[in-house]
Amino acid sequence: MPLTKAPEVQSGVLTDPDALLAMLSLNQKARMTTEGPTSDDDDDDEDVTHLDNIDDIDDVSTSASTTSVFQSRTTPPSPLAGGNSKTASRHLAHSHPHLGSTSAEAAKISRPASPYTLNPPIDFDGLSWPSVGTRGRLEATPEETAAKIGRIADAVRIILTEIGEDPTREGLLSTPERYAKAIMFFTKGYEQNIRNVINRAVFEEDHDEMVIVKDIPVFSLCEHHMVPFTGTMSIGYIPNSRVLGLSKLARIAEMFARRLQVQERLTKQVALAVWEILRPQGVAVVMEASHMCMVMRGVQKPGSTTVTSCMLGRFREAQKTREEFFSLLGRR
Repeated sequence: MPLTKAPEVQSGVLTDPDALLAMLSLNQKARMTTEGPTSDDDDDDEDVTHLDNIDDIDDVSTSASTTSVFQSRTTPPSPLAGGNSKTASRHLAHSHPHLGSTSAEAAKISRPASPYTLNPPIDFDGLSWPSVGTRGRLEATPEETAAKIGRIADAVRIILTEIGEDPTREGLLSTPERYAKAIMFFTKGYEQNIRNVINRAVFEEDHDEMVIVKDIPVFSLCEHHMVPFTGTMSIGYIPNSRVLGLSKLARIAEMFARRLQVQERLTKQVALAVWEILRPQGVAVVMEASHMCMVMRGVQKPGSTTVTSCMLGRFREAQKTREEFFSLLGRR
């Protein structure tokens, strides 16, 4: 309750209980304003779930009774130099620097988190968003790998039989084994370790202008129908005292493309991985592809292409930076 007059004091003690409560409330507010969050507040903030998309911050409407406290955090060490899985909860905020920390109330009204953006782009052991069987496949012995190929080949024989073919005829006799080996190659990106892909090709360099590798050929499999989509990807970034070997950008795109994918996720995964590796001022990725699932079947529209993009850092924040990027790509 607001104080309308000075409270009564006897021997230095407030005698009006309501006035005492009011003064305590005012003192608490003043202390929070001048000192910021207490150590207890900081501990509670560790349990806050970060928003899973950089657009989510615009969707959050905070009620009058809820206050979001944004505060700077120490940058976690790069997983490429080792690290600890306990840092995983902080990686999304680091990958999306304009998010910061949000209140639990704000996180509750966010869209559901995606496992491909909530988890760190590079896991503590160097894998990137591994699937449930990735580590088993990566650590398999030659005998276990041969058994896996045999099971896939058996499944292909069933498919050939069910579509009305004869898997024993000359042209199809070795097809199941060939397909089994091919599908393992098409999905080899699951088991690739990004430390081995980068292979220490991160260099200190006094360069702060845009770096772009254009028109990287990309081949992947649509996860909805397991048919190919093919196209090109262009990756750009603005260094922050560190640059990456140019071929490594193409290798990162290849690693994520050799999985069952959707184009939107593939584009974002490449951008987040480059951000995590270099901690640059900004990252931009644009991909253009043709999808066989809408050319050979379904709507059957050959010649149609799908374009996706992911902008982080300065590319997202500054229109002129985006315009320069697209002009260098030959797009307007």
